[in-house]
Amino acid sequence: MLGSQAAAAQAAGTPVGLRCEYLTNPLGLDAPRPRFTWRLHDDRRGAAQTAYQLAVGTDSLVVARGGAGTWAPGKVAAAQQLVTYAGPALQPFTKYYWRVQAWGKAGGAAAGQVASFETGLLDQKNWQGTWISDTRDVALKPAPYFRTTFEVPRALQKARAYIAVAGLYELYINGRKVGNHRLDPMYTRFDRRTLYVTYDVTPYLRPGRNAVGVLLGNGWYNHQSTAVWYFHESPWRNRPAFCLDLRLTGADGHVTTVTSGTDWKTALGPLVFNSIYTAEHYDARREQPGWNTVDFDDAKWQPVMPRAAPSGRIVAQALPPIRNVEKIPTQSLAKLNDTTYVFDLGRNIAGVSELRVQGPAGTVLHLKHGERRYPNGHVDQSNIDVHYRPTDKSDPFQTDIFTLGGRGEETFMPRFNYKGFQYVEVTSSQPVALSAGSLTGYFMHSDVAPVGQVQSSNPTINKIWWATNNSYLSNLFGYPTDCPQREKNGWTGDAHIASETGLYNFDGITVYEKWLADHRDEQQPNGVLPSIIPSDGWGYEWGNGPDWTSTIAIIPWNIYLFYGDAKLLADCYGNLKRYVDHLAETSPGGLTSWGLGDWVPVKSKSPVELTSSVYYFTDASILAKAAKLLGHPADYAHYSALAQKIRAAINAKYLNRQTGLYGSGVQTELSVPLYWGVVPDELRAQVAANLARRVAADHYHLDVGLLGTKAILGALSDNGQADVAYRLAAQETYPSWGWWMANGATTLYENWPIDAKSDISMNHIMFGEIGAWLYKGLGGIKPDPQQPGFKNVLLTPHFVAGLDHFEASHEGPYGLIKSAWTRNGAAVVYNVTVPPNATATLTLPVAAGQAVSEAGQPLVASRAGIRVVQATGPLRQYQLAAGAYRLAIR
Repeated sequence: MLGSQAAAAQAAGTPVGLRCEYLTNPLGLDAPRPRFTWRLHDDRRGAAQTAYQLAVGTDSLVVARGGAGTWAPGKVAAAQQLVTYAGPALQPFTKYYWRVQAWGKAGGAAAGQVASFETGLLDQKNWQGTWISDTRDVALKPAPYFRTTFEVPRALQKARAYIAVAGLYELYINGRKVGNHRLDPMYTRFDRRTLYVTYDVTPYLRPGRNAVGVLLGNGWYNHQSTAVWYFHESPWRNRPAFCLDLRLTGADGHVTTVTSGTDWKTALGPLVFNSIYTAEHYDARREQPGWNTVDFDDAKWQPVMPRAAPSGRIVAQALPPIRNVEKIPTQSLAKLNDTTYVFDLGRNIAGVSELRVQGPAGTVLHLKHGERRYPNGHVDQSNIDVHYRPTDKSDPFQTDIFTLGGRGEETFMPRFNYKGFQYVEVTSSQPVALSAGSLTGYFMHSDVAPVGQVQSSNPTINKIWWATNNSYLSNLFGYPTDCPQREKNGWTGDAHIASETGLYNFDGITVYEKWLADHRDEQQPNGVLPSIIPSDGWGYEWGNGPDWTSTIAIIPWNIYLFYGDAKLLADCYGNLKRYVDHLAETSPGGLTSWGLGDWVPVKSKSPVELTSSVYYFTDASILAKAAKLLGHPADYAHYSALAQKIRAAINAKYLNRQTGLYGSGVQTELSVPLYWGVVPDELRAQVAANLARRVAADHYHLDVGLLGTKAILGALSDNGQADVAYRLAAQETYPSWGWWMANGATTLYENWPIDAKSDISMNHIMFGEIGAWLYKGLGGIKPDPQQPGFKNVLLTPHFVAGLDHFEASHEGPYGLIKSAWTRNGAAVVYNVTVPPNATATLTLPVAAGQAVSEAGQPLVASRAGIRVVQATGPLRQYQLAAGAYRLAIR
């Protein structure tokens, strides 16, 4: 969970959790107008901020005393806890300190701790280094080393490394790897935008002579494996290259910059092959011990080659890095023969395995990773290697090759690759002794902070929530992917379907902001987007209709709802307009058949025109709302009218107003129009009842694909059918999420039948909407579009039949939101927490003859923190101030 900076020891009303650009004390920001956010430490009922005052300056002591020096806008009478910098232009390479003071309802003020942020280069002209590589030969397999030495003044104040890379890298100083990031920099459209990373390297340096080393990997930049998406033919492809500026600031303030340039030297190392898509091959016999230290003899190394920058935009990477987040020990080991072992981690993950082994020099070990095993115990890759198109046998899929150097116990872990797997089959060219402790798995993903928690009395629901999060994280590597083994592609449809699941459970705004910048890089002048982003050019011709590439609308809107921050909407506004205008031009009647439709359905296939047109309506609706929010009244009128035109066209063709059925009345046909607001208001209850009857006729099992899965649970629970939604969500026989859990799943699958002949990756996020629905449909936690960012929380819990206890919590921008209920017979106890400086609109279902009480007193009139809006009837409504409440319905 997001921390609150030792909040327990601070006075009520103190600002805590200070973040700049949604990062804690970040280094190397390029944002000219960074955003500041904070929370209040205050558990008093009714706690609220009435005013705030920011101070920003370069002297921490001055800022701590309440001064500024750079920007001090004065006291602002407002409750907002998101403020955009509006002071003088920020300077590059500068550390700024900031503090916020907040006033509460009682008039007292409290000041938080001083936080900081540090700017990066801010402008291309501030780079001093030269882009260098070792060759232009894209077919050369071994990864290159680079090194140089330099002098450090005795009185060093601070040192920063700024490194931009086309490809992947590891940075070393004096033999030590800098930081714990993996797979930096994040994948982008390299010829349009390249990322750089900033490190504080002060602790790595010493007075006098020092050495810096760089190891480069291919990543997606120099794709040497061949698959159906033609990444090996990408327009940017080249041998990896980098540019480094190492700024040394002495005690006297004098700056010396050590840069990449022609004085560096290069050589090939033991990493003889690396592919982000397949695996790595490492020959320990080729190691050059000490290659990145001062005393290493590099006389036999070669001069480097200067290169042009890969793009004209080198910008800061401002999001959580990929890390080895969780260590997964082997759960069981099977020895098949003297040279073959199969390790089972007990769960499916994305990441790498680390092998510790001892044997003679030249012993070759193959580490084959997969999600399944054959009956004979060997690893089965047949469900994940279907899109690989190898030209020979030198690059086996998801199979690392480790050649021993013969120097005692040796350790191998890939540097520039990750895989999706549960099992690792290790085969050696001659017998070696391995035990369960010889191999460890590392779950890798973007290290986003968890902000959500779900717990219930139904173990299957708990497993589904955990497995959904595992799949979401397994597919978060600086961009959202579909699966971590077979593709690793940024499929747009999978991503927007799962975006709410991600946002309820993880603090993912910075990852989505980066990925929507990738969208802006990839968009064609006519507005068309590819179906996978980033892309080498594949996907503009297939899979990219509005049912998939509505990411350009849905994700910025969800970010606005969850964070109350309209910046991403503003950044993408012109792109969204071009996209919707293209749809309008190609679909003048309001209906479109452009799209993939309800991908991988159980049995019933809904019309593509229906589902794609609903997403077209959704895009136009979001664009209209964005236009109103951003102050474009003419656009608001135009796109509002367009949305209504699309809605009318859908209903005219597909809705039978007499029966309340869409199309043939299967689950997707009914749920998609309901969920996305296409159904006329007066018919919503009838359509929902039809959907409930359809689900009952299907024996409370799913009959949907990707698009229907997104819609069906919410379509039911939002329209008076929550009990039906829960029966569907908790189902434990085929086809259902629970069926996967009953068969040992620890992640979500790509297809409902476990024995499917195709489309059966066992770690896909595309059916992951259920992870969000648990918060929405059972906990009832939703953001209020009128007061986004959970400034006002919409709470509509559903005390569904068959479930005795449920609790969900989410840390939003204002703090912890909790919705928990326990049933005892007909009575329900409901506990709710509203964060400080926020409110909640609570709607409770109350059966005839029951009453609502709080603290043992009937809740029929307003009292401290509670305003009664509706005191009678089947739905009681209350407006809650910040605080914790315990309500009883009996």
